[in-house]
Amino acid sequence: MDEPLLLSGSATGDRGRLRRRALALAWITVGWNVIEAVVAIVAGRAAGSLALVGFGLDSTVEVASACVILWQFSGLDEDRERRALRLIGASFFALALYVAGSAAVDLIAGNEPESSPVGIGLAVASLIVMPILASAKRVTGRRLGSATVIADGQQTLLCTYLSVVLLTGLLLNAALGWWWADPLAALVIAALAVREGIEAWRGDTCCD
Repeated sequence: MDEPLLLSGSATGDRGRLRRRALALAWITVGWNVIEAVVAIVAGRAAGSLALVGFGLDSTVEVASACVILWQFSGLDEDRERRALRLIGASFFALALYVAGSAAVDLIAGNEPESSPVGIGLAVASLIVMPILASAKRVTGRRLGSATVIADGQQTLLCTYLSVVLLTGLLLNAALGWWWADPLAALVIAALAVREGIEAWRGDTCCD
């Protein structure tokens, strides 16, 4: 009789530790992305870079996603899990709609952004931080059996892809003067956001 109780207590302790880890990762995500959003949006507006502004807006979605995790863990049940996933998906769709529309306007109007050393530095920093956070979230989510934490990890992983796209667009504009690379990068950001939004809305992230 004692052994099953011991195993049950151990399992409960492991689950509690994983929940605390998920919450800690969510708070780290909030802190990093608040800084990232402010820097990206301010630098993007100063340089007229839609890709950089879109990247900053994605960071605000990351903050919203992390806040969903914090809310969801205040009372975990199936209905909350489903609603949390759909909130994450909806945030992706809103981001994609805004960025795609603005990118189309910039391409048609020929709006040429300036180079942004600050934006390039931010993209490089994100390429270092985001993969670490994404990996930690995905491992924690799988061990915890939480589709929402896995979805949040997917969203953080998307930020890594966005960093690559952003860095490419900014470098092409700065080095070669290819201004159209910036709105094109923004369109890629929007397309990736739609894909991840669909997966989060359907709850497909738990089956990767």
